[in-house]
Amino acid sequence: MADPAFDTRLQQALAFIESKGVRRSTAAPPLYRLFWKMGLKVPPPLMAGFFSIALLMGSFFGVFWGLVMWLLIWNRTHMPSAIAALLALMAGVLFGLIMAAVLRMQARGKRIPVWKEFSP
Repeated sequence: MADPAFDTRLQQALAFIESKGVRRSTAAPPLYRLFWKMGLKVPPPLMAGFFSIALLMGSFFGVFWGLVMWLLIWNRTHMPSAIAALLALMAGVLFGLIMAAVLRMQARGKRIPVWKEFSP
């Protein structure tokens, strides 16, 4: 289901972010574009809060990185699945925290407000 109000605000937010000199690939990365096409109302990453960025990006990274590692390496070395899951979880947490810190610092440096404070 499309929400015209959210879509309009999102396009205005992306235009605002790009006006600050941020590339489109950073303002609207592929993962977020996928969410928007699915109808999920998530703010652009530079306007999201620290923990929502960490959770969203860390979850997807941990799952996909863990699956790739399992299929390519860990399964062949007979690594216990509990250890593999723990490593994937740790990688996801680390990646999420790093991405959240980087994006929030970039937003702060470019003076990009968080979503709830953005008014077009």
